[in-house]
Amino acid sequence: MAAKIGPLLRECPLLLPQNREGTVYEGFITVQDRDFHMRILLPLDLQLKNARIQCSWQLKKLLDGYQQILKQRLQHSSDLVSFMVEFKTILEVAVKNTQEMCAPPPPQYYSGLIGEIEALGWDKVVFVDPSFNAIKLKAEDSSGRDHLITLKLNAKYPAEPPVCIVDLPIPFSVSWIPQSSLLSIHSQFLAVLESLKEFWKALDEIDEKTWVLEPEKPARSATMRRIAIGKNVSVNIEVDPRHPTMFPECYFLGADHVVNPLKSKLNNNIHMWDPEISLLQNLKEVLELDFPTRETLEKSDFSMDCGICYAYRLDGAIPDQVCDDARCGQPFHQACLYEWLHGLPSTRQSFNVIFGECPYCNKQITLKMSKKKV
Repeated sequence: MAAKIGPLLRECPLLLPQNREGTVYEGFITVQDRDFHMRILLPLDLQLKNARIQCSWQLKKLLDGYQQILKQRLQHSSDLVSFMVEFKTILEVAVKNTQEMCAPPPPQYYSGLIGEIEALGWDKVVFVDPSFNAIKLKAEDSSGRDHLITLKLNAKYPAEPPVCIVDLPIPFSVSWIPQSSLLSIHSQFLAVLESLKEFWKALDEIDEKTWVLEPEKPARSATMRRIAIGKNVSVNIEVDPRHPTMFPECYFLGADHVVNPLKSKLNNNIHMWDPEISLLQNLKEVLELDFPTRETLEKSDFSMDCGICYAYRLDGAIPDQVCDDARCGQPFHQACLYEWLHGLPSTRQSFNVIFGECPYCNKQITLKMSKKKV
């Protein structure tokens, strides 16, 4: 862990790990000679996209309006250190904007913005705050999907570009010159929406024609879908927004005796993948199956509560660890099974794999702390 902590200590010397697993960090982040208390909670597999950030009320107030961009950075940052670098940058912008907002902008700031809105069209405006520091615009792509973009402006606008908050699976960077306007931002936003049209088409088909277990209400920025295959077995896919018809990253969740045949089919049929047909149709053909649909099955037909906490959702997670014994097949949350196994004297651990006994049938059960992708 020391090798991982070193770079973080250099970047945030007051933010320290609170446990051996490196899943909890707490302390202070310093920006412009001000210290802000925060706590970072990572899942057991240390995936940043599922991390939670707890802030002091001062920090939470500063970051109001920046939640979406922080969520995007969690999705795309390679590790905790790189995320904290971006987090500090966002916080510096937030502190700077807060300071500048204390001084009222000159009259031409308001008259200029009114002119820009009229040029863009008031029908594209969803919200304008009373101080004109935040403007929310709407846009419709050529497939009829509605999208929103929130602009955070400061008193130096248009000399400086606004902070753009969007629900996109890729970074949105505005090409900006002092002569730019709300109309140019809206046009650039529309262009990016069109470039992602096929990505959303592929995921919309999956959302409509399969049972998606996670996320329950996917945002437009979400690139992952966990699709139900059968009782306590599912496949996780991670789609490339720029190449949505190419073979996605995927891995299976479920008991080995159910998952292994699916892995074999995938490996044997991967040559059949055809970028000219839809993502869903490709998955059906290489896996040689039809996914359960909302028309044919209820969610209860293929999902069960955790055998330890007796709940389906725990901190947003659903049971994804299953007993491999075909006569048992009881599912568990990873966190619940981890705590259970650590309480047994017979449990053994080798690197990131824990071996113990199933709480239900007492047969051997294996917990892999990081999900292995095929």
